Amino acid sequence: MKITKKRHLEIAIENIPKFESYNIKLEQYSTPSNIAADLVWNAYSLGDIDDKSIIDLGCGTGILTFSSLLINAKLALGIDIDSKAINITKRTVKEMNISNSTFFNKDIYEIVDDDFNNINTDFDTAITNPPFGSQSRSKKGADRIFMKSAFKLANVVYSFHMGETHDFVMNFYEKLGGEITHRFKYKFPLFNTYEFHTQEAKSIDVIVFRTIKLH
Repeated sequence: MKITKKRHLEIAIENIPKFESYNIKLEQYSTPSNIAADLVWNAYSLGDIDDKSIIDLGCGTGILTFSSLLINAKLALGIDIDSKAINITKRTVKEMNISNSTFFNKDIYEIVDDDFNNINTDFDTAITNPPFGSQSRSKKGADRIFMKSAFKLANVVYSFHMGETHDFVMNFYEKLGGEITHRFKYKFPLFNTYEFHTQEAKSIDVIVFRTIKLH
């Protein structure tokens, strides 16, 4: 059955499995189904999903990848360094009987210059939810390699960032030869997933930037 409403998409992805355990070094958090559905539906409305090839960098358990496929992406490729997360996506592929998806267990630092050159598909749209850099244990500047890689692989990029980094992100994409056309703002809940968390949940301001290549 074709999904024709955003709410139907949100319902369809609510039960996509989350991380079995969270790795603080990778700064892992699950993207809530309402945010995933809203972002992908906005991308669909802008012509960036329907019959398009999608790459999801740092795909986690695949909620953004599967959201794209459920509203008629032509194909989707997800990449994540966490082998446990990739195993979850592969189980979900079987459960959902999806044939036009591929998931790789790779470190983006290792494949940016090698494996990407061996991917024959030119992607229409890249989606990436990189580490925000809000934890001292996460790798500094990790978001930049995700942004560069996404911009290299696709003509349109949707990337998640902390709201306070707005000016940095805008300048970074401009230096890459891109133009930010849209900004989608969310209150992103960070639930008590790590032992050092002392409160049940808090929300941070997140902006998803839509960026296009100018040349």
